[in-house]
Amino acid sequence: MKTVRGALTPYLLILPGGLWMAVFFVVPAVFMLSMSLQSGDVVTGFRPTFELSNYVDGFGFYYGQFLRSLGYGLAATALTIVIGYPVAYWIAFHGGTRKSLYLLLMLLPFFVSFVLRTTSWSFLLADNGVILGALKAIGLVPDQFHVLATAPAVVLGLTYNWLPFMVLPIYVALERVDVRLVEAANDLYAHRAAAFTHVVLPLSLPGVFAGVIMTFVPASSDYVNAQLLGGTSNTMVGNVIQNQYFVASNYPVAAALSFALMALLLAGIFSYARALGTQDVMEAAAR
Repeated sequence: MKTVRGALTPYLLILPGGLWMAVFFVVPAVFMLSMSLQSGDVVTGFRPTFELSNYVDGFGFYYGQFLRSLGYGLAATALTIVIGYPVAYWIAFHGGTRKSLYLLLMLLPFFVSFVLRTTSWSFLLADNGVILGALKAIGLVPDQFHVLATAPAVVLGLTYNWLPFMVLPIYVALERVDVRLVEAANDLYAHRAAAFTHVVLPLSLPGVFAGVIMTFVPASSDYVNAQLLGGTSNTMVGNVIQNQYFVASNYPVAAALSFALMALLLAGIFSYARALGTQDVMEAAAR
């Protein structure tokens, strides 16, 4: 009896998480796949006809938005690493007894609604707003200069909104680094840069790995930043999906676009994991 209970324990432990994934990911994904293969309209109804043309038409018409979404997601993810890694490093190694306070201060703006935070960026980046208005007044930038309705505005908005998703995993990984390893590297005459590259950075790779996944996926599928900061010429595939669902009521094409985006993101994640080497990441974490 004890042997059976011991054998079932691992499965019982993963049961709540497995049920959660089944209900909120697997089942919706199956329904979305089914809808993407249907045809019809909201008046006559939708019927399963194995309509592969939904994928062909969706990707054929909106491949530019797919590429733009992936490009914006990659750019925002790279910026969150560049900005977030030093922040996480400083808090982990120099935060002292105030680490929790610094993390709270970083997360404090994110208690405000996502839409409100993005809207505030549209005011900050407006042609005559707080930043550009002041710069134009003193002649540092020309009057015709603008940031809104451009690709950099969207990438900056994505970077700001998803920055904590990069900082927190990296901070957790850095917090686990034993400072005695860095001291040992210094005792072996390694300068600060060498100690970082050979000791700290490899041990923080699990945090970077998790941060990239947690940032790239929502940034690539976002539509709020593109709508509020990018204008009509910088729409992402999320904007197209929203329009197909709520405006055109073309549910099969919207489902096909959603499923294709999910497949592209999963393929990108698996490629990233393979290129980085999850085994190397786990070995770095173990060391």
